[in-house]
Amino acid sequence: MFQQLSDRFSTALKHVRGQGRLSEDNIKKTLKEVRQALLEADVNLEVAQEFLARVKRCALGREVAKSLNPGQAFIKVVKRELEELMGTANQDLTLNVQPPAVILMAGLQGSGKTTTSAKLAKFLKDKKNKKVLLASTDIYRPAALEQLTTLAQQLEVDYYPASTTDAPHKIAEYALREAKLKFYDVLIVDTAGRLHIDAEMMSEIKDLHQLLNPAETLFVVDAMTGQDAANTAKSFNDALNISGVILTKMDGDARGGAALSVRQVTGKPIKFIGVGEKPEALEAFYPERLAARILGMGDMLGLIENLENTIDREKTQAMVKKVKAGKGFTLNEFKDQLKQMLNIGGMGALLDKIPGMGGMTEKLKEKVNDKKVKHMIAIIDSMTARERDNIELIKNSNKRRIAAGSGTEIQEVGRLLKQFDEMQKMLKKMGKDGGMNKMMQGMRNMTPGGFKGMPF
Repeated sequence: MFQQLSDRFSTALKHVRGQGRLSEDNIKKTLKEVRQALLEADVNLEVAQEFLARVKRCALGREVAKSLNPGQAFIKVVKRELEELMGTANQDLTLNVQPPAVILMAGLQGSGKTTTSAKLAKFLKDKKNKKVLLASTDIYRPAALEQLTTLAQQLEVDYYPASTTDAPHKIAEYALREAKLKFYDVLIVDTAGRLHIDAEMMSEIKDLHQLLNPAETLFVVDAMTGQDAANTAKSFNDALNISGVILTKMDGDARGGAALSVRQVTGKPIKFIGVGEKPEALEAFYPERLAARILGMGDMLGLIENLENTIDREKTQAMVKKVKAGKGFTLNEFKDQLKQMLNIGGMGALLDKIPGMGGMTEKLKEKVNDKKVKHMIAIIDSMTARERDNIELIKNSNKRRIAAGSGTEIQEVGRLLKQFDEMQKMLKKMGKDGGMNKMMQGMRNMTPGGFKGMPF
């Protein structure tokens, strides 16, 4: 996420990192490169200019000049201004109204609005303990109603079974009545999208807005459209007065123009971001965390939240106990850990959130990508149960069979076995000399409050 922007910021800020004194010259040079980075990221020109002016004013002010470490103080200013640009703090949904609280979802066709509606329903059900009903008024797009129904069933969320023969306002009216009768906390209404904002679209959604009186009107927009995302959101806000924005496809956005422009252009907060296709890949938006990631500082709190939400605590706890006892673990348990890592969002998402790892070279990232992890899982799946329990049973003939069964090369099988054997030896040693406890304690100390709720 935002790799291009992060790399450019890292290059720009190298002029001031560790500097004992800041001068007009190195500040000017740094801001010139920051400006280029913002424009390449497709940030709105006016937004970029205002950001640079604020950073320059603070950089030449007393706070930085009197600091014992001006270089670090300058970077702190940049981080603070990035946070300010994106909204300073997370803004939660306003749901403290007479139930059901209605959330009206709006957006252009192809923005991921329907999928996001279903993900938001799951988020509110799982994280906020809300009873949620999903409904769609999109009677125009082929199979739109079926898509929402399928998603709702997959995510185990309730939905209103609408028909394409009903008018959108009738579907909304019936869904609202159903939500009231069955005491739902939240009703999420997915509306029809268009290829562009037009009078017919706006008229229909204004009627729905008046009928439903929503607690939240959220505009869903594709982050990869960059500056256009902010401009589209502004046009929609001018017509409807939205309460917030959801940026989708953030995991595929290397630039970041939308995230850095939307709030300043619309005056409305980004409330959620979509970071993948998985049901859990909808995250509350925290400007301070994203600013840290852009500057290569990682996002340990976000990583911990992902771990807490996706790991199988019982399996992980059992494995940790075995390692602490110096017993190591099996290939089956190793495969479980690899799968859980993919569920977090894969190696790319994992590394981006670890401080200092976002700026890894592409060559190094190639060695730890999701494709290689999936190959490792396939190799383990091609082994017999006895082989997984005892790798010493695996000879050259076994390796050939395993490679053929997993669609990999025999060298890859050998490499996995060697790495696993070395890992086993290291973990057994850690368990015997107390190194496991020391490592876990060190990880706890890295974060505020430690790893609350984690199995170690």
